[in-house]
Amino acid sequence: MSELRFTVEHEWLRLDTDGLVTVGITPYAQEALGDVVYVQLPELDNHTQGAEVAVLESVKAASNITMPLDGEVLEVNPALEGNPELVNEDPLGKGWFFRFRPADAAAVAALLDQDAYDRLLSANAEA
Repeated sequence: MSELRFTVEHEWLRLDTDGLVTVGITPYAQEALGDVVYVQLPELDNHTQGAEVAVLESVKAASNITMPLDGEVLEVNPALEGNPELVNEDPLGKGWFFRFRPADAAAVAALLDQDAYDRLLSANAEA
């Protein structure tokens, strides 16, 4: 598996060999949400960084997924439409949300690496 990158919003990104980026939420985020019961996936279109592109509803709360970088969403995970629980069962695998072509592929490398994300989680736990 390719190296993952992370956002402070607890999304993970994986730059795939075809140049597209796969996006999902981290185990930390899915545990905080609880059992996911519905996923609204993004439109296949261009989106700007920070735009709300997807919605998750869980037994605890609703949460928005934001676009981690500028880019064009080219594919969504159709398995989530009938099986939103995949987000809980396999957040780093089958529970991915969408794939996009970043406007600037180098921007992926500027996101948090595993060590930086672990430090973020530690800081959140101490706060």
